[in-house]
Amino acid sequence: MTTSAPRNTASRVHLSQGFMGDSLSANLGVGKDNTTQGARRPRSGAIIGLSTRRFLSMFSPRYARITDRLAAEDSDVWEVHERALALQRDGVDVILLSVGDPDFRTPEPIVDNAVSHLRVGRTHYSPSLGEIKLRRAVADLETQTSPHPCSTDEVSIFPGATAAIHAALTCLMEPGDEIVIPEPMYVGYTPIMQALDARVRSVPLDASRGFQLDIEALKATVSEATRVVFINTPGNPTGSIIPRGDIRELADWCLRRNIWLVCDEVYSMFCYEGKHFSARASADVLDNIVMIDGLSKSHAMSGWRIGWVVAPPELTQRLGFYAGATLFGSPQFIQDASAFALENDQEYVQRMRDEYRLRRDFVLHRLRKVETLTCSRPHAGMFIMCDVSGTGMDGRQFAHRLLEEQGVSVIPGEAFGPSTRDYVRLGLAQNRAVLKRACKRIRDFCEDLG
Repeated sequence: MTTSAPRNTASRVHLSQGFMGDSLSANLGVGKDNTTQGARRPRSGAIIGLSTRRFLSMFSPRYARITDRLAAEDSDVWEVHERALALQRDGVDVILLSVGDPDFRTPEPIVDNAVSHLRVGRTHYSPSLGEIKLRRAVADLETQTSPHPCSTDEVSIFPGATAAIHAALTCLMEPGDEIVIPEPMYVGYTPIMQALDARVRSVPLDASRGFQLDIEALKATVSEATRVVFINTPGNPTGSIIPRGDIRELADWCLRRNIWLVCDEVYSMFCYEGKHFSARASADVLDNIVMIDGLSKSHAMSGWRIGWVVAPPELTQRLGFYAGATLFGSPQFIQDASAFALENDQEYVQRMRDEYRLRRDFVLHRLRKVETLTCSRPHAGMFIMCDVSGTGMDGRQFAHRLLEEQGVSVIPGEAFGPSTRDYVRLGLAQNRAVLKRACKRIRDFCEDLG
C-alpha cells in the first residue's frame, strides 16, 4: 500500500527554508496552511508574527570595513552613464559612448564551440587554476610573443581580467601596503585598491606627450613602503603604449628593489601605431613580473568572463589556493571555447582591430574642426580622450550638459584621475553611423555654447 504524505508537508518544508521570520514562526509551532489558496492565518499567528518582528528589530547589523571602503568613492564614476540609461528607458534617443563593451558579437565559431562542449557535458567543476587546455593555449601564446618560454605552471585562469587583477594583488599585498600606479587609470582599479585597503601613490601621465609614462617620475614616486608597481599598456583610457625599453628598465629597477611589477595588457591585440611588447617580452628576468590579460575586448567576449594571470610558478600556486577558496573555477565549456578562440583568432581579431582603427580616425576627423575641443590620438584601445577646457567647463560639467542637451553619454575625465579633470572619454563601441550622429551632436553642442 502506498501511503500519502501529509498535506501540510510542503508547508513545513517551506517554513524551514524560508526567511527568518517564517522560520522562527515555524519553530514556535505556527505554520502556513497551503491546502486552501488564500486561507486566512490563525489570529495567534499574527500575534507571533508581531513578536517576531519586535525580536528582529533588536538586531544591530555590523558590516566589514571593506563595504565602507567600496562605497567611499571620490566621485560617482557612472553617474552620467546611469542617467543615460534611465533616459533611454523613458524613450529618449540617447547615444552611449560611455562604456567599453564591444558592440561586435562574439564570433560564431567560438559560440558554436561552446555549445558543442555544453552538449557533451562539459558543465562540471573545473580545477582552481583552470582547465589545462586553456592554460596551455595561454602559455603557447606567451611563448610565441616572448623570448622566454612559458609553461602551464605559470598560468592561472579567472572569470575576467578584473578578477585576475584582484586575485594577483590579494596574493601580493597586505592591507596598508603601498602600490604605485600611473594615472589617468582605468576606473575599475579604484574599487580593487579600496577592497584591499591599499595605499595608492599615483604618477600623472604627460598629456602633452600623448600620455606617455615618465619612467623617472615613476621611480621618484616609489618609496621604501612600495610593494607593487602597477602599469597598464596599452592604456585605458589613454590608448598609450609603453615602449619596450621603458618596461625593461622599469622591470630591472623594480627587481633590484624587491618590488613586483604587475602589468595589465587587456588591449594588447588592439594596437594601431607602434607595437605592443608585454612585460614578459620586455623583462630580462621574470622573477618579479606578473602579467594580466583576457578575452573581453580582443575577442568580443566581455560577458564570457575569462581572464588570466601569467606569473612565476610559486605565485601561480598561491593564486590557485586563492581561486579554490573563493571562485572554485570558471565554467568548463567557457574555458574550452576560450582555448579554441586563442588558437583560431587571427582573422576576426584583425577585422575588429581594423574597424576600431577606422572608427578612431572617423571620430578624430569629424571633431578636429571643433575649436573648443582637443582630442588625443590613441595608439591603441577603443577610447578617445578629449580636452574640453576650451568650452569653459571641466569634464564633469561638459558630460552632464552634453547628455541633457544633446543626448550623448560620455565619461567625465575625473573618473580616471585628477590629471584628466578637464577631459571626457569617448568610447568607440558603436558603429560608424551611430558615431556620425554622435559627432554631429557634440559639434552642435559646442557651437551652441558660443
